[in-house]
Amino acid sequence: MQQEIFSAQDEYGPIRVLESDGVRTLNFGGPDAQSSWHKSEPHVPQLEYARAMLLVLLFNTPKHTLTLGLGAGTLNTCLHAGIAGLKQQAVELRPAVIEAAQRFFQLPQGKRMQLHQADAFAFMRDYQGKKLDVIFSDLYNADDVEHEQLSADFLDNCHRQLKTGGWLVLNCWDSHQSDEFMQRLQTRFCDVRSCLTSSGNWVVFAGTTPATNNAKALKDQEWTLSKRLGFSLQPYLSRLGSH
Repeated sequence: MQQEIFSAQDEYGPIRVLESDGVRTLNFGGPDAQSSWHKSEPHVPQLEYARAMLLVLLFNTPKHTLTLGLGAGTLNTCLHAGIAGLKQQAVELRPAVIEAAQRFFQLPQGKRMQLHQADAFAFMRDYQGKKLDVIFSDLYNADDVEHEQLSADFLDNCHRQLKTGGWLVLNCWDSHQSDEFMQRLQTRFCDVRSCLTSSGNWVVFAGTTPATNNAKALKDQEWTLSKRLGFSLQPYLSRLGSH
């Protein structure tokens, strides 16, 4: 039986934190959980798509990342624990989501984690900070992805803020796979790959320069990285394809 331990309402709808048997989920009122977190493994993302997004660490060992769409911050918590010295920025539109992540999901606080309460699309248009190694974009409402995440302008803004060798990681649904969107990516990025999870998330990886890792090197790196993160990336690496 799930117990509601936090509830808030804003102009975009409800924000709820539910708990059952040590598992907490963040929900925006739709049928899907936005984030899932387990008390016994606070640094391990529980949802497939968040784990799959971390495949980017096979292509880039970042020093500075930006996350668009905080959710419960499980991706950020994992990165904070797994990459020494990593500096992260995260952008979240809804103040109550930030509150929930800090109060109920152990989101790290301190100099290595900088939070911005802002609209992510406006933030990317106006960003004047240092170039980034990885941008994670996970912009959803209660029912679907925010479709501006798939737009040419948004992809241009992200590309402009990445270092040479940097990567953009997009969490989409399998229904967003299309020749038009793929062409949009391939005209801007040199290396485009994707992973379709069993839960229906389509995670896209877009690199500003081609990755040079061969299949054996990726497999060796996956084993080392999985050990450091505390869960196996192999199921997602096996689904990773190039475009």
